[in-house]
Amino acid sequence: MLPRVIIHTAVSADGRIDGFTPDLGTFYGLVATWKEDVTLAGSDTLLAAAQADAPATEEPLPAPDPGDTRPLLAIVDSRGRVHTHAALLAAGYWRQTIALCSQTTPARHMAYLAKAGIPALVAGQKQVDLKAALAQLAAQYGARVVRVESGGVLSGVLLRAGLVSEVSVLVHPVLVGGSSARSFYRAADLGAADSPIAARLISAESVGAGIVWLRYALG
Repeated sequence: MLPRVIIHTAVSADGRIDGFTPDLGTFYGLVATWKEDVTLAGSDTLLAAAQADAPATEEPLPAPDPGDTRPLLAIVDSRGRVHTHAALLAAGYWRQTIALCSQTTPARHMAYLAKAGIPALVAGQKQVDLKAALAQLAAQYGARVVRVESGGVLSGVLLRAGLVSEVSVLVHPVLVGGSSARSFYRAADLGAADSPIAARLISAESVGAGIVWLRYALG
């Protein structure tokens, strides 16, 4: 059984994810809606965050408290670029980090993970097989609900693979414009024989200052 995968994102009224300041209080205030077991993040997202300047994890991380109910942080990191697990845990949102790797993840990075006591799930050959990784998270960690905390690339891969159960969108009352396409769903253009993903509206409500919260079920 695969866990439910939720994409929760903030966009402008013209569908962009950049060029405006989202209402983070409202955004993260709604996260508790899903009671996630795992937060799934891409390495690019974490490297772009403030923790990118933190020192690399050198000492073994403490084992998580069995009574800790915070979610796990699973990092898609096939190339072995994220070394700031201690800083990520220090943020206080997660009880443990897990590295999602592939068969081609550098051996030196796998050794680093082992030394630091960071669990590694290997799924896929040249890149992480997200379906297999989600299955491992469910089987080994009891993950039932996974929320995606990432930019458009990871979300696009998950959507195109049919692995997303729900999309939650906070539409902000701003128009950004521009010529670059910065959507939370980044993937190759559809071919002539392809179809867009059908979605069923779960709910639509006003939240925050002029923000509309849309929830769609997929599949």
